[in-house]
Amino acid sequence: QVQLVESGGGLVQAGDSLRLSCAASGRTFSVNGMGWFRRAPGKEREFVAALGWSTGRTYYADSVKGRFTISRDNTKNTIYLQINSLKPDDTATYNCAARSGYSGSYYRDLEYSYWGQGTQVTVSS
Repeated sequence: QVQLVESGGGLVQAGDSLRLSCAASGRTFSVNGMGWFRRAPGKEREFVAALGWSTGRTYYADSVKGRFTISRDNTKNTIYLQINSLKPDDTATYNCAARSGYSGSYYRDLEYSYWGQGTQVTVSS
């Protein structure tokens, strides 16, 4: 099993920045990629960003390209999501997720086996 714990959310104003963190523990050697998803009130969960472990390749939803940056600290088994120029539409619960498979799209939540509890981001206008 892999345990994921997110942090860094909060109540911010439009235009502010936040950095979300996701610390992984447990059988982290089985992980080959991690990502961020979000669910806004009344909406379905959507992909935000992901990072492949072996390739270092990053993946982003079109809606966040240029504002969001996913990164990784190997020494801490932690990934980060830097969010700049926050908008009210970014208000959501942000979950990090980990995957072990070597096939399948990084954009699909079904490809991820482990999920954190989530951290709330609320952006006021």
